Amino acid sequence: AVGAPELLGDCPFTQRVLLTLEEKKVPYKLHLINLADKPQWFTEANPEGKVPVVKFDDKWVSDSDVLVGILEEKYPEPCLQTPPEFASVGSKIFGSFVTFLKSKDPSDGSEQALINELKALDDHLKAHGPYTAGEKV
Repeated sequence: AVGAPELLGDCPFTQRVLLTLEEKKVPYKLHLINLADKPQWFTEANPEGKVPVVKFDDKWVSDSDVLVGILEEKYPEPCLQTPPEFASVGSKIFGSFVTFLKSKDPSDGSEQALINELKALDDHLKAHGPYTAGEKV
């Protein structure tokens, strides 16, 4: 975490991988990395310095989509893949949120665009929830 390197930060990519590990009950060893002062072992293993990074079969992997895919393949139960028909649910929320936060014009429609995306997610969850893909995470 910025300013608190002994705490887990708020990186959504790291959170996604950790949630996958936890939900699949895969044992792991967590190393918190101070991104302002990366240890040498980390930059040697991961020259791009991205988080998260996981070591699989003596190879470091740092892309969260790839990491989750590897975990799904190695540990198929419980299945955490979103069904294709729900894959785009909520996918525009983050971009809409960023646009809204950066907006300097209250009449540019960014607030309404964000509200529309959140309402679409809410409607989907009411119809299919409690999770995006239904009854299971």
